Amino acid sequence: MKKILALAAVAALTAGVSAYAANPFSDVTADDWAYQAVSDLSAQGVVEGYPDGTFKGERNMTRYELAQIVARLMAKEDQLNAEQQATLDKLAGEYADELANLGVRVSNLEKKVGNISWNGDARMRYISSSKKNAADKYDGRIRLNVKGQVNDSTYVQGQFVNEMNFKDEATSNTKMAQIYVNHNFGKNVAVRLGRQPIVFGNQGGWQYNGLEGYDGAQASYNNGKLALTTGFGQLNASEWGDIKESDEEDATVLSKGVKDTDMYFAQGSYDFGFAKLGADYVKFQGEFNENNYDHYVAGQELYGINLNIPVQQFNVFGEYWKNTTLGDFDTAWNAGLSYGKADWKKPGTFDLSVSYNDVDAGAYFGGGTWHNDMLKNLLKWSNKKQDFVGATNLTFWNVLANVTLQKNVQLHAEYAFAADAENAADPDDSWTVSLNYKF
Repeated sequence: MKKILALAAVAALTAGVSAYAANPFSDVTADDWAYQAVSDLSAQGVVEGYPDGTFKGERNMTRYELAQIVARLMAKEDQLNAEQQATLDKLAGEYADELANLGVRVSNLEKKVGNISWNGDARMRYISSSKKNAADKYDGRIRLNVKGQVNDSTYVQGQFVNEMNFKDEATSNTKMAQIYVNHNFGKNVAVRLGRQPIVFGNQGGWQYNGLEGYDGAQASYNNGKLALTTGFGQLNASEWGDIKESDEEDATVLSKGVKDTDMYFAQGSYDFGFAKLGADYVKFQGEFNENNYDHYVAGQELYGINLNIPVQQFNVFGEYWKNTTLGDFDTAWNAGLSYGKADWKKPGTFDLSVSYNDVDAGAYFGGGTWHNDMLKNLLKWSNKKQDFVGATNLTFWNVLANVTLQKNVQLHAEYAFAADAENAADPDDSWTVSLNYKF
């Protein structure tokens, strides 16, 4: 929009705001149709010219320049009528990011829209399976996040999710995936209760990043460099289910799976600037039985360490996990390199990573965030058959990529290949591509 047209619209917004109108700009004369609007806005302190004393009304106005005008209008909102105030609120919402960069809080707008805020995302995805003779998958998902601000220190967060299998019109479900309350104690300490997100593993949570997180409680500390979290609860997503005595639905459970076993966890990380070091600890409750099914979780203890080293646009990363309870098939590690960063607000930005992964069944407790299904080839005990299926160890390469196509629209792709399985047939390559939208 030409600056002179934009300022004419803003002048209508400030009609009735008192000021002595005197035009200070050498390139705006009394013969110009917008002379009065520019003069009034200058007198009110809403617009400023360039250092050479000109207004340059023929130029396009940038978002940053308009955000400056909105910020100055916000300082005069007590003089606006209801209609003008509503228009200003819309402008403040549209230019919220630019106002934040100017150090202007849109607190009045936040109060006016109430204590509830919404956002969401949607995904359309295709997955080519790594499993022999398994059908490919074509699905969609939409998530709606709602946040209710209880007071300055407390909020309640919820997430509604619908997932749909486009290859089966009857397969669709809607659920409340998350609901938790968060209370902050000052700037650095917080406590959460309820069904909440949790992430284990680098590369976005390859070890665990289930949609429904975990049910439990946690306390955290974060000062910007040092981050510490500890909690207790049950994970809600994993390939490892209960072992039952028979195929019957009400059959006796011989061994509980990951989803039904209480666990204690602790996480910590420190950002040194030149590198970031992290550590994880997980302890599943119950008594471990060495004659039990090795990969099942009662009494098992795992720890992990990870390291990220940024080098300009590159990032070198690696991670190691160890199950201290088992005597075999008890470690997992990966190492890789990434480049770039896909920014949701900047079309054309992208990131690309490649990693080598070596994962034992006993060090993986399922529920990872990767879209390809390579890790599902690891050893597990069938719920309906009392025999082992899958691999005890799996090595493979994995490539992940994201590119921002438009503002709030990203293309995501993965390719897992060159897999080598122990005690099982080698899986096929697995790839996936998805379109993702934020709103």
